[in-house]
Amino acid sequence: MNGMVSLKELIEIRKELRAADKKVVFTNGCFDLIHSGHVDYLLKARALGDVLIVGLNSDASVRRIKGERRPILFQDERAFIISNLKPVDYVVFFEEDTPAEIIKALVPDILVKGADWSIGNIVGRDVVEAAGGEVKTIEFVNNQSTSRIIKSIVQKYDK
Repeated sequence: MNGMVSLKELIEIRKELRAADKKVVFTNGCFDLIHSGHVDYLLKARALGDVLIVGLNSDASVRRIKGERRPILFQDERAFIISNLKPVDYVVFFEEDTPAEIIKALVPDILVKGADWSIGNIVGRDVVEAAGGEVKTIEFVNNQSTSRIIKSIVQKYDK
């Protein structure tokens, strides 16, 4: 799969990127039904550095966070879509509810989340800032969300 790597592989890639003085940006999410808000967010995240790594919640992790009816798209399909989007360089799965272990292992130069997160609540902030990195939030430009798309579909077809 294009750009899909294991954490072990990504740790080695990160070493090479650090040696090449490349600025690594990390973000994470469920990215269940990919929509324009996701693409805008990933484009903005990628613009902050040289390489964008996306931590993708596994199916089990999505279920724990979003409920038993999610994800809509299973992890292999979500990973295929995300890894083939222009701004994304690498995708790595995580089984936990947060990407804390990935962030500790990679120590990205920039950690990014949506502006719906306060900087103080972003998982991994302490690790990134302790290493001299930055934590940033990105404003959402549209009011799009997977939950909103699901609600719209249900309303249209539940008649």
